Amino acid sequence: MWETLLPGVQHLQNIHPIIVHFPLAFLVGAALFYVLAWILKKEQIALTAFLLLMLGTLSASAAVGTGLHAEEGVMVSQSVREHLLDHHEGLMLTTTGMSVVLSIWALWKRPFPEKGRPFFVLLLVAMLVVMSIGADYAARMVYDYNAGGNACSQPIEFTK
Repeated sequence: MWETLLPGVQHLQNIHPIIVHFPLAFLVGAALFYVLAWILKKEQIALTAFLLLMLGTLSASAAVGTGLHAEEGVMVSQSVREHLLDHHEGLMLTTTGMSVVLSIWALWKRPFPEKGRPFFVLLLVAMLVVMSIGADYAARMVYDYNAGGNACSQPIEFTK
């Protein structure tokens, strides 16, 4: 069934690559809408940001779960694992942790904390920076070392 619906899935080593794009989109959207709500002073926009943050945190948790489950089976050399995968894992765990903290704060002071708002937005931006660096490590694994599929022989050794 999956081969008919999503023919590219048969080339994946695991489902992690399918899941990871959701938190990227939701968390960037949440930050954008929170900044807009802050600048425009519109609580209606903050509600959209809040919902995107919740979806981003849930999907980040799913991405972490699928990533940790897939980690041992990813066909990369030990050097790529040490130079890229380990850093990617740490940065994405940090991103998810930050999104959980921000979500709890937003749930507590729904939908956008009045007190500490600049710090809340600063944490959102910091989370996006950490997430972007982590995503860059992932992109290097996939595009430089074929970590996401079976297009070429494995393993490829790490090079700078």
